[in-house]
Amino acid sequence: MLKDGKYIYCIIETEMDRYFGPTGVGDRHDEVTTIGFKDLSMVVSNHPLTKLVINKENMIAHERIIEIVMEEFASVLPVRFGTIAASADEIRNLLDRRYREFKNCLKDMEHKIELGVKGIWKNMPEIYDEIIQSNNEIREAKLLLQKKNNSETVQGKIEIGKKVKEALNEKKKEETQAIIEFLRKSALDYKLNQTIGDEMVMNAAFLVDQGREKEFDNLMDDLSETYKKRVRFIYSGPLPVFNFADIVIYPEEWEK
Repeated sequence: MLKDGKYIYCIIETEMDRYFGPTGVGDRHDEVTTIGFKDLSMVVSNHPLTKLVINKENMIAHERIIEIVMEEFASVLPVRFGTIAASADEIRNLLDRRYREFKNCLKDMEHKIELGVKGIWKNMPEIYDEIIQSNNEIREAKLLLQKKNNSETVQGKIEIGKKVKEALNEKKKEETQAIIEFLRKSALDYKLNQTIGDEMVMNAAFLVDQGREKEFDNLMDDLSETYKKRVRFIYSGPLPVFNFADIVIYPEEWEK
């Protein structure tokens, strides 16, 4: 039977022991509590000392617990999914060694939240048509292709496909930049994450003061109206500040 370790969710500033319910990752319903050093604590639950299964259920549970903590604390530092310490002493020792770093990060993230914005083009044939009409090189290549024989046509289509892909990526960058500039009015910082598929224009995270969340909401309403025929927006939050303060603890740190 595997020995239990301490699965870590986040770091908070408190001297008191806290309890957040029997909601730990996995299917054992382990109690979520805190382990502290001075005025810093890690939010943890028991978990076998084995690599945590990366699946949707566990990732949602990890984030949900951090969101529960966010309801009580003005500053929360998320810890990378899947981080497990062997014991409470390892956690206290790490809090001791990185005390000043964690304190500074907590101060930087105080009363801040993350908001996610994804943009999806609604009409891809229209987007491709815009690319062809605005790109002389692609347009001329398509006309030239019509005059070639079958053996040349296949290679020609591949080359045109590459040029269209390059042009599509440039179009994403241009459109993303315009959207980012509009939303930055109410954001402290932003981070662009990888998009998936041709239809996704942008995938961004914004760091926002809690007091300006409504202002950002209003900007999103204006943006949705401006792009209503062109882009569908997926707006999420408030979220833990994963993109701006995701604490990474490497295995060798536990050994010091």
